Amino acid sequence: VPSVLCLGDCQLQTSCRIQKCTTDFVSLTSYLNSALESFDLEFCKALRAYSACTYRNSKVCRGNLDYHSAVLGISDLMSQRNCSKDGPTSSTNPELTHDPCNYSGHTEARKHQGVEKTPPPTYLFCGLFGDPHLRTFKDHFQTCKVEGAWPLIDNNYLSVQVTNVPVVPGSSATATNKITIIFKSYQDCTDQKVYQAVTDDLPAAFVDGTTSGGDGNTKSLRIVEKVSGKYVEMHARYIGTTVYVRQLGHYLTLAIRMPQELVMAYEESQDLQLCVNGCPSSERIDDSGHLPLPVMGQLLPQSGAAHPRSVYTLETATTKCHEKMLVKDIYFYSCVFDLLTTGDANFTAAAHSALQDVEALHPRKEHWHIFPSGGGGGVGKDSKFSVGLGLVCLILVVFL
Repeated sequence: VPSVLCLGDCQLQTSCRIQKCTTDFVSLTSYLNSALESFDLEFCKALRAYSACTYRNSKVCRGNLDYHSAVLGISDLMSQRNCSKDGPTSSTNPELTHDPCNYSGHTEARKHQGVEKTPPPTYLFCGLFGDPHLRTFKDHFQTCKVEGAWPLIDNNYLSVQVTNVPVVPGSSATATNKITIIFKSYQDCTDQKVYQAVTDDLPAAFVDGTTSGGDGNTKSLRIVEKVSGKYVEMHARYIGTTVYVRQLGHYLTLAIRMPQELVMAYEESQDLQLCVNGCPSSERIDDSGHLPLPVMGQLLPQSGAAHPRSVYTLETATTKCHEKMLVKDIYFYSCVFDLLTTGDANFTAAAHSALQDVEALHPRKEHWHIFPSGGGGGVGKDSKFSVGLGLVCLILVVFL
């Protein structure tokens, strides 16, 4: 819609309802797909409905600049789209008008606007936890070092960046100590909102001090604190997206569910997204799922360290992880690897909560568990954890 159309907070006369006309037009066209053959037909119908609405308000809006801007904008759009002034109009019946700030209603709105065979939206899941272990939107499972700041997500609606620091001196393993999330401005649903969490500072508000986005009672974007300073959820209703951020021990975890069509809405220059394309091969700790043997020196307490870490054997690490996770899937084996690498028991809770987040957010129950090679699960080879980890850990026991 051209900038000449009033889409913001317009100062209108009480009796002039031009803003309602504009809001209806935006609602009618928000769900149209320009790639479909029916786009021009439906767009022209919406334009004629917009024009009829302005005509009904022509007397009361006579001195209103926004009204005159809208009339000119409609005329320009009709010329651009070769729309005839006479013809059918889109229905603005309240029963058929859907909240543009509610993504879950988009499919229903498309049906009402004559778009046939619209499939329900597909949702994707991405998670990051532990040393760190990454589950991509494609359900591929990787372990990466990615030290420093890296983008998990960077599309037209949302940006998520994480900062990772070394966990154990001399080790390539890292963990997340900072998360920055940017919800980009979207129509009238929300202004841009930035959320930032760092170790020991997990706020229940955006950086501007607010806890929601959107006007009045809309609350198209909101933060919900589940455990003070330890666990928050962000619900972006307008883009159908949910984000969980937790602190477990000294490090942060993240889980997100987002519609596929929005996940893929990014420019070619935004292709470095760990959730979309995984970690670069140079940053992978695992080799197609095979995790390396933790170095002995990393498992021993550092001399003079303020918090000496206990040493886990394969047996004690397995027992510890089995207390939280009964199913020996990728999350269980990641837990064992993290304990052997760091000796930090908080990584057990991180793996367990990461699996809980999958169960809460991942849309397909049959894909909740990713099993080691040969253990089933029906996912791609990059997402399978090698049972070789158990074999190398057996070697480790000999040295312990």
